[in-house]
Amino acid sequence: MLGAVPNADGAVAIEVWAPKAQTVAVHTADGAHPLTRDGELWLGTFPGEHGTEYLLCLDDGETHPDPCSRWQPFGVRGPSAVVQLQPGERIGLSLDDLVLYELHIGTFTEEGTFDAAIAKLPQLRELGVTAIELMPVATFPGERGWGYDGLYTYAPHSAYGGPDGLQRLIRAAHEAGLGVVLDVVYNHVGPGNEALTAFAPYFTDKHETFWGAALDYESRGVREWAAQNAEMWIRDYHCDGLRLDAVHAIFDDSPTHICAELKQRVGDALVISEMSVGDWRPIDEWSHDAQWADASHHELHVLLTGEHDGYYQSYGSVTGLADDLRGQGHEPRRLVVCAQNHDQVGNRATGDRLPPDALKVAAAVTLFSTCTPLLFMGEEALEPHPFQFFSDHIDPHIAEATREGRRKEFEAFAAFGGEVPDPQDVETFLRSKLSDRREPDPLYRELLRLHRELPRDLEVLEADDDAKRLRLRRGDVTLAVDFAAKTVELSS
Repeated sequence: MLGAVPNADGAVAIEVWAPKAQTVAVHTADGAHPLTRDGELWLGTFPGEHGTEYLLCLDDGETHPDPCSRWQPFGVRGPSAVVQLQPGERIGLSLDDLVLYELHIGTFTEEGTFDAAIAKLPQLRELGVTAIELMPVATFPGERGWGYDGLYTYAPHSAYGGPDGLQRLIRAAHEAGLGVVLDVVYNHVGPGNEALTAFAPYFTDKHETFWGAALDYESRGVREWAAQNAEMWIRDYHCDGLRLDAVHAIFDDSPTHICAELKQRVGDALVISEMSVGDWRPIDEWSHDAQWADASHHELHVLLTGEHDGYYQSYGSVTGLADDLRGQGHEPRRLVVCAQNHDQVGNRATGDRLPPDALKVAAAVTLFSTCTPLLFMGEEALEPHPFQFFSDHIDPHIAEATREGRRKEFEAFAAFGGEVPDPQDVETFLRSKLSDRREPDPLYRELLRLHRELPRDLEVLEADDDAKRLRLRRGDVTLAVDFAAKTVELSS
C-alpha cells in the first residue's frame, strides 16, 4: 500500500514508488530511517503514530513530502504527517433514489470547514437530498480554490479541517441519512508536480491535457497511485461513491483502461464520470454507474437565456432536450442532469447564476425527469450570491498565468463582456460564499417529493420547438413548461 500506514505495534509501514532513486530514507524528528529497495518500490517502517511528521530524503539530498501523503498539515511545502482513521461503514447508494447536492466546502458556510458543514446536513435530508457531492478536497497550493488543482491527492485539505474533519463530516452525513460522493481528479495534478517527478516518471509526452502534462497510465506505478487513491476514499473514509473529473482527459492505451480498472477496484461503490457530450464510454465500456449529461443543461440554458456564445452555439432545441431526458438510448437514471453546477456557474466570467424565474423552469425539468438530478449548493433557496472562479496559487508565475487564462477564456463569449474577477483576489472567494438565505423555495420541495414518489416512466406529450413548449408526464402528473414565458405548471 503506497504511503505511510500505522500499525498496531506503534510502527508505521511505508511504501514509496521511486524507481529513479539510489537511496530513500524517512526523516522524522528522531532521525533518519533508511528504506529497502524492492524493484521500483522502497519499503520499511519508522516509529510514529497519528500526527507524526516526516519527510522523504532521496539520494541523501533534498527532502520532499510523500507523494502519497495522507496529510499535509502545513500545506504543499511542509512535511507529511501520519494518519490513523477510525473504523466506520458506508451506507450504500442506489441510482433508484439518488438526488445529489454538489457543494464546495470553502464557500458552503462562512467558516468554510468540514465541521461547519455538518450543521447544514439535516435540512438537506429533510428537503429530499440523498447524497452530498463534495467538490475535490485533496491538498492544493494555497488555502482557497475549487480543488481541481490538487497536488497531494491522498491528503484532505488542512484549511478545511484535514483528515479528522473530513471523517467527522462523512460520519455525520451517514447519521443524517445522507450518502457522500467525493469528486476526484485523475486527469492531471496541480502546480508543483516537480515534487512528484523527483520520485518517479508520473507524466507522458504522448498526450497533453488542457491543464498541462498528461499522467502516464501505461505505467503500473501511476495506475496504482490513482487506483489506491480511489480505494482509500472508499475503504478508509467510507465514501459511498466517487465522481471522476473530466475523464475525456484521462488517456490510456492499455488493454484495460484505467477508468475501467478504477471501477473494478472500488467494487459496489458508485462511480460517476464527467465526460464530453456524446461520449458514452463510461457507462458503455467502463461499467461506471452514471455520467454527467451536460447536453440537457446546455439546451435548457439556451432556451431560457438566448445565449449562443462559445459551446452553447448548437443548443436551444426543445426536441433535443426531450431526447436527452429520454436517455439518448441509455437508462435515464444513469444520466446525471442539473439546472446548474459548479462548472456551468463558476466558469461564467462573473459566476452569475440563472435568474430565479429561469432557474425554477430548469429545475422543474431536471427534477421531474427520471434522470438522476443534481442540485448545486444554494439553488434550492434561489441563492443570490455568485459562485466565481477563485484560486490562491503560491507561485507568482502560476498566479499571473491563471489571471491571464481567465481573461482569454471569455474572448469567445460576447455575452459575458466586462471585467473578469481576479481569481487570486480574496474578495472573489468571499463573494462566492453562500448567503444566509436557507429556506428552500416551495417548488423545490414539491418537485423533489414528486421525483421520489412518481413512477419511473417518463412520457413526452409535447416538444414544440416553434412554440418553445414542453409537456412531460409521470404517472398521473403532467408538467407543462413554457420556455418563452419562463413558466411551469404541474397538474394531475
